[in-house]
Amino acid sequence: MPLTKQATVVFRVAIGNPVRPLDTDLIFWGEPGRDGIRRSYEFRPAWSRTLKKAGIEGLRFHDLRHEAVSRLVEVGLGDQEVSAISGHKSMQMLKRYTHLRAEDLVERLDQVIG
Repeated sequence: MPLTKQATVVFRVAIGNPVRPLDTDLIFWGEPGRDGIRRSYEFRPAWSRTLKKAGIEGLRFHDLRHEAVSRLVEVGLGDQEVSAISGHKSMQMLKRYTHLRAEDLVERLDQVIG
């Protein structure tokens, strides 16, 4: 997945964080389980608390991917570019996530055709 320059900087800082345990290459790490294996941080409890505090119901974390794909298309990225960013393996799956608004299409046509 391609990352912006800013995201790359943030991840490099996270990897170099002196608090990060030496026994993992994870950026978002959790505590070792009963088996002693350290796995990735479980974000669902924090996600649920955040939604509850904000008064938001029914929003899944995955919905953010759907929204991002739609916004990338709206700003003019092509299908192949969006697919490379989102990780969709087929154009058919990408199109399931992309919801173009009629008014956006009219505006785009007016720009192109005049």
